[in-house]
Amino acid sequence: MEKFFNTAGPVNQPEHYRVDPLHRWDLDEVLMLIAQRKYFILHAPRQTGKTSSLLALRDYLNNENDYVCVYANFEAAQAARNNVNSGLQAIVTELSGRFSSHFERDSLSEELYSIFNSAKAESGLNAVLTYLSRELQKPVVLLIDEIDSLIGDTLLSVLRQIRGGYDKRPSEFPSTIVLCGVRDIRDYRIHRPDSEIITGGSAFNIKAKSLRLGNFTHEDISALYNEHTKSTGQIFQHECFELIWRYTAGQPWLVNALAYEVTFEMKENRDRSIAITCSMIEEAKERLILSRQTHLDQLADKLEEPRVRRVVLPMILGEDTEVNKDDEQYCLDLGLISKSSTGYDISNEIYREVIPRELTDSK
Repeated sequence: MEKFFNTAGPVNQPEHYRVDPLHRWDLDEVLMLIAQRKYFILHAPRQTGKTSSLLALRDYLNNENDYVCVYANFEAAQAARNNVNSGLQAIVTELSGRFSSHFERDSLSEELYSIFNSAKAESGLNAVLTYLSRELQKPVVLLIDEIDSLIGDTLLSVLRQIRGGYDKRPSEFPSTIVLCGVRDIRDYRIHRPDSEIITGGSAFNIKAKSLRLGNFTHEDISALYNEHTKSTGQIFQHECFELIWRYTAGQPWLVNALAYEVTFEMKENRDRSIAITCSMIEEAKERLILSRQTHLDQLADKLEEPRVRRVVLPMILGEDTEVNKDDEQYCLDLGLISKSSTGYDISNEIYREVIPRELTDSK
């Protein structure tokens, strides 16, 4: 099967062209934090490669054989909203499935539910993680994805129960926990039913560091596209790379989507003897914008949020307006804006084309 550029979900090495996910962050620093038994944060905008990086780290650590490293996605608990017990039950189900390959018995799920149900509501997750860490013979590294998809009291309970077990590591609690999401934990605003707002930093004050996954570099783009050339013989004219950088500023989904559009969706270019030119890249960009693919559709959906409009609309109109710093940080975390020499700007040229159209259509 011919490889292709991935635009949906984590990269899968046998099928996808890819930039090595472990190259996307400072692996030496990550390994140092793990060796020091630290708890830390990985955050970045959606569809930039966070999950791929976590899965690559999991495989790396398990191959090294010094730790038991487990990836878990907590997004299923989002539906519980402020129903803490229901949310934690969903998380225990996820942990059971993810840890099962490290146990030689089929009863793990029943055991974890028994432990969870025997504990008080505010300590059930702590008890489950304590049990898992005691049973395994090596320090546990737990990679929690989509942590910031949790809502209100459910998120607050998870953070506090993890914090509550911190002093028991590594023999009775995960040696390292990595929390992964769109936002840095200091920017969480946990809204409780009683209208009290609690910040993530106050609920989880054991964070050692926050790491941010950046966009692709010029070199990453060239390396990714050259994987296609090596595999098929189809070349990209040299001038294409600067144009792709101008359109995307290295945003990983956009980089992959442009490449997929021009090499697979434009049927004439499936003939691998045809060289990819700048005019083809320009056409691919227009087709991408018009197709309203999921990534750009999600972008349009975010523009409906008042806090996003308050930041983005003055940029589009060229107005010098005082902006709320929390709103500004929110847009940075979403990847909608980026720092520039004059302050902040829309993150890339494709977004600069899409956003005005969407703002006009939504009036």
